[in-house]
Amino acid sequence: MQGKIVKGIAGFYYVHVVESGVYECKAKGIFRKDGIKPLVGDNVEIEILDEKDMEGNITEILPRKNELIRPAVANIDQALVVFAVKEPDPHFNLLDRFLVMMESKGIPAVLCFNKADDGREEQAEELRRIYEGCGCTVLFTSAKEEKNIEELSALLKGKTTAIAGPSGVGKSSLINLLQDEVRMETGSISRKIARGKHTTRHAELIVIGDDSYIMDTPGFSSLYVNDFEKEELKYYFPEFAPYEGKCRFHGCDHIHEPGCAVKEAVEEGRIHKIRYADYEEMYRELKERKRY
Repeated sequence: MQGKIVKGIAGFYYVHVVESGVYECKAKGIFRKDGIKPLVGDNVEIEILDEKDMEGNITEILPRKNELIRPAVANIDQALVVFAVKEPDPHFNLLDRFLVMMESKGIPAVLCFNKADDGREEQAEELRRIYEGCGCTVLFTSAKEEKNIEELSALLKGKTTAIAGPSGVGKSSLINLLQDEVRMETGSISRKIARGKHTTRHAELIVIGDDSYIMDTPGFSSLYVNDFEKEELKYYFPEFAPYEGKCRFHGCDHIHEPGCAVKEAVEEGRIHKIRYADYEEMYRELKERKRY
């Protein structure tokens, strides 16, 4: 029987099997021997030990499509990066770090600005101008007014989506709305997982439809971009791509070099200055790290 790990707590793994429910499983000792740890999001094969109590063993971890270290999750189809239009105002540098991290992992991102309530059109339009060239889908929602929830749900259908963003932006409200139409199976999953004595702040999968999952991750307050070289950073800003090869110097890093097509695009408003300022800060951070 095949399923997907939706949560792991204290050596127990909760495996969702479509149309059957959630099985509480232990991982066979062979995984420890081979230095392999099951991750939330893993597709696995299980053997049933007790059908009545829905208990089993994980016998095989199927090949992973991708893997993140923080949070420790596997097989992500896309990331839903949630910030608020206002209250709190977007922390642009943190937001751009999220986007760079996903771009570097090859994981498509949906950028969701929540709290797009009436009277905030001006702020929303400015955010659209900043991120229209960032290479990801940009959506404006209001959990309070249930605005664009159907559009968001359509983007998540049939995918495993990691949802991330700082606290206070309405992630929980959006998740609750996305679960509204899900049949009772979701409730049984929640009860099964809650039965244990352990609680966790680690990632867990929430079923929002057939073969559709949201991976809720703990709130972030900072994010360090440090697992690639500074020369690679420019490739994770998609709006720079049209200008690659047009600078005076081959291999231009778009920082101090004269005759830089990217800096020229920033000056002329074709690349937003906020995005470029965040690129500069991350570049300096990577450069400093290499010195030590």
